[in-house]
Amino acid sequence: MRRRAFLSLLPLLAGLLAAWPSAAQDRGITVSSTTSTEQSGLFGHILPLFTQKTGINVRVVALGTGQALDVGRRGDADVVFVHDRAAEEKFVAEGFATRRHPVMYNDFVLVGPKADPAGVKAAGADITAALQAIAGRKAAFISRGDRSGTHAAELRLWRQAGIDPAASGAGWYKEIGQGMGPALNTAAAADAYLLADRGTWISFRNRRELAVLTEGDQRLFNQYGVMLVNPARHPHVKQAEGQAFIDWLVSREGQEAIAGYKIGGEQLFFPNANDPRG
Repeated sequence: MRRRAFLSLLPLLAGLLAAWPSAAQDRGITVSSTTSTEQSGLFGHILPLFTQKTGINVRVVALGTGQALDVGRRGDADVVFVHDRAAEEKFVAEGFATRRHPVMYNDFVLVGPKADPAGVKAAGADITAALQAIAGRKAAFISRGDRSGTHAAELRLWRQAGIDPAASGAGWYKEIGQGMGPALNTAAAADAYLLADRGTWISFRNRRELAVLTEGDQRLFNQYGVMLVNPARHPHVKQAEGQAFIDWLVSREGQEAIAGYKIGGEQLFFPNANDPRG
C-alpha cells in the first residue's frame, strides 16, 4: 500500500522538480550596464552579496552607456546602470524609465606615456589645457568611439577645449569602437593618451609605460545612476526583482558594499545615493 502511494506521488514530484529550475531562473534579472562597472571588477564584488541576500541572480550585459541605454529602450533589460547623466535624464524624459537613482561616483583621468611627449603635465589639473597640448603636438590619442559614458565625457571635454579632433583629418586621433579595457590595452601598446575612468584604470594591469598625467579637475567628475526599465513600456520587465536590486544598491548595505570594493587599498567607487547633486 505504501509503495503504491509513493509511486502515485512520483509524477507530482517529477513535475515539481522540473518546475524548480524554471522558477529559480524567473528570479533572475538582466542589467544593462557600462563596461567600467564590469571591467573594474565591481560587479564581481557586489553581485554575489545581492544574490546571497535576495536569491535574485543578475545577468550583466556590459556595453558602452549609449548602447546600454538602447538595450533598455528595446526592453531587453530590466535595469540600466550607467554613467552619462544627460543621457539618463533623456531616457527618463522619453518614458523608458520613471525615475533615475544616483548610486556612486568616481572620476575620469587622462593617462598617457610617462615621457609625456605632448607636455600635458605643464597644464596641471586643467583638462582642457591638457587636451589642447595633445592636439597642438598631434600626439597619439585613443578614443573609445563607442557612445559610452566615457566617450561622451571625452567629446564634451574636447568641445570645451575648442577642438574637434575627428575633423582634423590627422592620424593622431583614433576611434576604436571598443570598451575601456581594450582601449587601455591599445593606448598602452601605442604609447598614446587616453581618457579613462579611474575604476578601470586602477584594476588595469597592462599599464606598460602609461601613467596618470591629468587628474583633479572638477570637470572630470563621473556620476553613475541606475533606472528600472518602465514596465508600462515593456510589460515583461521584472519590476519587483529589478526594483529590489535598485533598492539594495541605494540602501546602506549596498552602499557599504560599493565602498568596500578596493584594489591594493585604493577605493574605486564612492557611494552617494543620498546626495541630491548626484
